[in-house]
Amino acid sequence: KAPAAIENILKKEDECRFIASRLVSVDKLFFIGRGLDYALSLEASLKLKEITYIHSEAYAAGELKHGTISLIEDGVPVITLLTQENVLPKTVSNMAEVKARGACVIAVTRENTKFAENTVDLRFNTDDTLPDLLDPLATVCALQLIAYYTSVLRGIDPDKPRNLAKSVTTE
Repeated sequence: KAPAAIENILKKEDECRFIASRLVSVDKLFFIGRGLDYALSLEASLKLKEITYIHSEAYAAGELKHGTISLIEDGVPVITLLTQENVLPKTVSNMAEVKARGACVIAVTRENTKFAENTVDLRFNTDDTLPDLLDPLATVCALQLIAYYTSVLRGIDPDKPRNLAKSVTTE
């Protein structure tokens, strides 16, 4: 199932490129998610930051009211990850909060996930055939494609990020 789900994501390359076109001129953006989606948002934020040089941060959606929400300004992109059924209502509530404060909300969610469409500006549907625990395997591919195309559209070679080492040196 996972290979087929990843293949379905790769077929949506044009959608990823379109989302990237909306991010190309921003100087900051945020990712939010809960549970596995929070872990996924950390990885997505790091990848985007590394190859686009856009200031990107990931936050646990449940922590928004502890200062993070003060960073939301009109038009700031907030990519909300909504792939985990057990935390969906709370994450949708957080998504509505940032939308009410003027954020440009991009929802990355399963195809069958229902929520008020007026709470998002863009929606990317992932494959809905995987169980919650495996969904990040496919969703991360979409997030990496979005980072890749944002980098390319900014005129940056994503294969040669500045100031990054190929290996980590430890003492």
